[in-house]
Amino acid sequence: MLSGMTSIKLVLLDRDGVVNYDSPDYILSPEQWKPIPGSLEAIAQFKQAGIKVALCSNQSALGRGMVDQAMFVSIQQKMVDAVEEAGGAFDYIAYCPHGPDDGCTCRKPKPGMLLDSIEAVGIGLNKDEIIMIGDSTRDIEAAVAAGVQGMLVSSGYGDANVIHEKSKSLMPNIQMHADLAACVPFIVGREG
Repeated sequence: MLSGMTSIKLVLLDRDGVVNYDSPDYILSPEQWKPIPGSLEAIAQFKQAGIKVALCSNQSALGRGMVDQAMFVSIQQKMVDAVEEAGGAFDYIAYCPHGPDDGCTCRKPKPGMLLDSIEAVGIGLNKDEIIMIGDSTRDIEAAVAAGVQGMLVSSGYGDANVIHEKSKSLMPNIQMHADLAACVPFIVGREG
């Protein structure tokens, strides 16, 4: 578990770069959605440990018209099915279809999706029982704005060292791990 902190009861996950491989050209079809090795099993391990899991993902390809709602639903369904096949499940899925200039409150680095997820499945939890796992500084900015802990993975698109250094200015003790599977021991603990 995270040292000196209350045990985690809700994990908020970014999608692209954390659960599945990211692409600079967006994930526009179910065929392009490919899980990062170990990520589906990590979600199953969280669930087995009694930890709730929510997805909080910017999906501006929707708002940009690069993918339609039906195709997006197909991509999401492929992910949900893959997670369930591995023995896991999502307690809540939130996504923001807006672009960076749309002025919404849900797109990370704004905290809207995180707060919605906490309201949906984290009622009664202390903020120190919640952690956001992402692959970008905006994920950590959203965590700070929502008042929850953050953790980084280096499996996303972009320079992980630069992202980690920038995130340290927001959360000085932030941990970075290779991927979601590598985060599990620090969240679930090693007793299982």
